[in-house]
Amino acid sequence: MAKIFDFSKWPPSLTDTQLETLTYHATTYALSHGLTYLPLASTQPLFPTSAIHAPLSLLPAPVPRSLFERAQRLQSVYNALYARVATDDEFLDQEMGAELGVGRADEFVCTLWKGWKEIRDEGIVQPLHLGLFRSDYLLHTGGGGGTLGVKQVEFNTISSSFGPLSERAAAMHSPKTSLPNNTTSGLAEGLSEAHKAYGVQGAYILFVVQPNERNVFDQRWLEYELLEKHSIRVVRQTFVELSSSATLDPKTRVLRLIIASAGSQRVYFRAGYVPTDFPTEEHYKTRFTLERSRAIKCPTIPLQLAGGKKVQEVLSQPGIVEKFFTSPSELDTSNDAADLRETWMHMWALDTPNPPLPTSAPAQTTDEPLGTTLARTNAHSLVLKPQREGGGNNVYKDDIPAFLDTLAPEERQAWIAMELIVPPAGVGGYLVRAGGANGGEDAGAVRAETVSELGVFGWALFGKEGIVKERGEGVGWLMRTKGVESNEGGVAAGFSVLDSVVLVDG
Repeated sequence: MAKIFDFSKWPPSLTDTQLETLTYHATTYALSHGLTYLPLASTQPLFPTSAIHAPLSLLPAPVPRSLFERAQRLQSVYNALYARVATDDEFLDQEMGAELGVGRADEFVCTLWKGWKEIRDEGIVQPLHLGLFRSDYLLHTGGGGGTLGVKQVEFNTISSSFGPLSERAAAMHSPKTSLPNNTTSGLAEGLSEAHKAYGVQGAYILFVVQPNERNVFDQRWLEYELLEKHSIRVVRQTFVELSSSATLDPKTRVLRLIIASAGSQRVYFRAGYVPTDFPTEEHYKTRFTLERSRAIKCPTIPLQLAGGKKVQEVLSQPGIVEKFFTSPSELDTSNDAADLRETWMHMWALDTPNPPLPTSAPAQTTDEPLGTTLARTNAHSLVLKPQREGGGNNVYKDDIPAFLDTLAPEERQAWIAMELIVPPAGVGGYLVRAGGANGGEDAGAVRAETVSELGVFGWALFGKEGIVKERGEGVGWLMRTKGVESNEGGVAAGFSVLDSVVLVDG
């Protein structure tokens, strides 16, 4: 019988000399191989002249081989599920819309949905969607009989970042201790397939980016892969730039930019996932102009809405995910639904009168919904999530009761409660902050008790008639590690470091 890995004994101990040497090798490797950020600045220079290494872990994080392989296998199932959710207008109207769904309580979701509804009423000219997906997981120790499992944190449908940098982090840790990770080519393959589906020679891909983007190298590696391996050109523009450069042909709705000689056949959004990306009405108008175009979008507005936390919660309700598994030609309806459910924690909406109750139900002493009361009484084991991406938005544990006291009743619909995943205790790591943090202070590695989050990438090109082409297993993966004291997990938001995987028994 194989020996089960003891997580509490990771990482191996290092002497001060070994730690200094390893840190030097890691940081210089990162700078030499493009595992980098732009330095922190209020406004990034037009022509960058320097870079710093990204935050990184000196040693890879242990993951049981069986669980890593399971997460890889499930990606094609998740690809198909979210393709179907994104093309079910009635479902999205019900759960995310401004008339019946979350859009009633969330202005950002409301504005996106209303724009999409108007475009639907005009007539959709591009039936295809492209999803570059990432499903994020944590190891969970709460399985029956004390077994270790893998549980989903969230499913990302927009701006699934850090693929190319995660590939470089894995290479830094060397083939002896980590898995090959070819995320750059895997994601570029999805973009290339959309390029082929559009079928216009010489057209380019538009990357919609945020101003003052520090994580530019993660995006540039993907751009270079498209150019060098697929002969596809990329144009990068912000919403502000697009407001004056983007036009639609009135007859064909081909998207054209003033700076480019050929039309854009693909739009890849690395912006547009948070309200701060739309500070004015003009920004939303530009987003809707892109959505109206004939270009294949990654993602479309419905696919972006499908990535909402509300959708994740509704899918976990009895019988809901099974309704999307109706095509035996693509999915084994019973087994795949059961496999997905095994990766989900209990979730419910704060405004629901019928949450999944524990053995002893909380006493209903106020007129607040039972979903809110259950969140209040079980706060120590929960996280509250809004319909937001990018990190720093959730409310955890002891902060929940006070937050619920201030949450307006009409805003409850925009929040879900989710049981916390319980990762193995005692796992450690050596973490190195981004180069230049604190003016050069704290530049060395710090040993800390850690939690690691695995992201599995996949892509799908699809329409209402089904999936045209997809790839799940083998596209690539991301590992992010943070100190146990940090609830959030975003690298760009400053909570985590880039890491890789070492497979272990268990």
